[in-house]
Amino acid sequence: MKASVLLKSSLLTSLFVISSCATTKYSEDVSKNNYSNLEAGKIYVVKMRDGSPRQKMLFRNIVGDNLVGTAGKKDSTEVIIPKAKVASVKDRSKARIATGATIIGAAGVAALVISATRAD
Repeated sequence: MKASVLLKSSLLTSLFVISSCATTKYSEDVSKNNYSNLEAGKIYVVKMRDGSPRQKMLFRNIVGDNLVGTAGKKDSTEVIIPKAKVASVKDRSKARIATGATIIGAAGVAALVISATRAD
């Protein structure tokens, strides 16, 4: 009985972890990448291909081969990132929601495991 509950709980936990990914990765071939899922007015964290620090930007639009935005909602410094340098883009709002859902799911699994072990 214990092995069955532990197996179910680990399966449920892994499902929450897998579903919590909110990052879009891009290939080196810029022509194959689809940037249409980026929404104007949202804050994204952009990871660069060359290993330079991640850059936070309030996305505005795409101009030619560049992502254009500002450094934040209050900081109006213009940020221009070439598509060729982008390795991945992470939506901060979706990441926070997914993290919260993962924590709630893990707490539910822990409660299930504890109640199942006390029932024996």
